[in-house]
Amino acid sequence: MKGDSEDSIESIRPSNLQAFANSSTLHGMSHIFAYGHMTFRRFLWTLSFLGSLGLLLLVCMDRVSYYLEFPHITKLDEVAAPNLTFPAGELLALLNENYQIANTHLAEPEILDALKEKANFVNFKPKQFNMTDFYNRTGHDISDMLLQCTFRGDICFPFNFTT
Repeated sequence: MKGDSEDSIESIRPSNLQAFANSSTLHGMSHIFAYGHMTFRRFLWTLSFLGSLGLLLLVCMDRVSYYLEFPHITKLDEVAAPNLTFPAGELLALLNENYQIANTHLAEPEILDALKEKANFVNFKPKQFNMTDFYNRTGHDISDMLLQCTFRGDICFPFNFTT
């Protein structure tokens, strides 16, 4: 008699999978592994869940195979230039603490004349700061820096680039 009551308790106790499905937040699990017999509604939930899972796996496999094809290759060659003058080299450390040109003996005469003209603040009237003007005055010109360029097998030039 005791064995019969244990069998009846075991028959109404939910399985571990049903208990997990009812406490799971995965959408549809509680509908698929519900208590009781298989119904048409449970069949539709199972079909929807397996279809969605199959579609997810299909898309994931497609993206992994696309990744493994290596569709883009970036190749970069570094070319060392033996002598490359920094574009704004003459303008760095232009004046000393007395607002005079520092190290005049290091500059070439034509550069020194240009520096003296730029260092003459007698008639200087400051104007409002303009970032575009500042960028145009201090930015580097790509034609001075681009030594060699190829893109998709074609040679490219500084005029192919825009700021």
